[in-house]
Amino acid sequence: MTRLPVPALLAAALALGACATVLETSSRQTVDPIVVVHGAGGDELAVSTEYGVVFLGRTVQNGRTEFTAFFGDGPAREEGQVQALGNGLYTTDAEILLPMVVVCFEPPTEPTNVRVRGRRNGVPFEIDAEIAVDPRVNGVLLLANEDLDRLTEAECGSGVFLVTPGKPLQLLGLLNGRLTLDGRRYFTAVGPDELWRLVVHRRNSDRPRKRVYRDDIL
Repeated sequence: MTRLPVPALLAAALALGACATVLETSSRQTVDPIVVVHGAGGDELAVSTEYGVVFLGRTVQNGRTEFTAFFGDGPAREEGQVQALGNGLYTTDAEILLPMVVVCFEPPTEPTNVRVRGRRNGVPFEIDAEIAVDPRVNGVLLLANEDLDRLTEAECGSGVFLVTPGKPLQLLGLLNGRLTLDGRRYFTAVGPDELWRLVVHRRNSDRPRKRVYRDDIL
């Protein structure tokens, strides 16, 4: 798990605690931007954005890798080249357009409701959470709750999404650890202050993509 950007005198980030409790299956969103990367070290969660698939690189950090994206009619196994974005973020992409989400580059400055989304054994889950703000912490900070406490190390990399009534979800960050400050427990996520690296990496993202014809794509 990546090092948390907090002063050394604060509590260090802890690995997500072990627990096998299954969370409720999501049915609120038709488009699922959650991706499962199949690295040499195992599987890890990722999120598909308009700038590519972004993940923490816990299981693969270079070379080609396979990953599974989830369409309305089922999962699709794809393959792409892994590229390092810097500061613990990695990206890959497919030759076809994937279900995707836009990235939020303006983090909330006050307590805000968000939604944590991921997959466990291929089954989607969602957790409602609340943003906390602390000047000592860079990135996204979530108040701990019972559902977040059930997450395991395998769910590290789950997407944290901004919830705005009447609008699609926006990616706010990738869950990457736990933190204790002044006796209060939090969850942390790599946030907009690092996700901008996706934009720099994909400077040509606004150019029309070449259409790909495959037998498995209508």
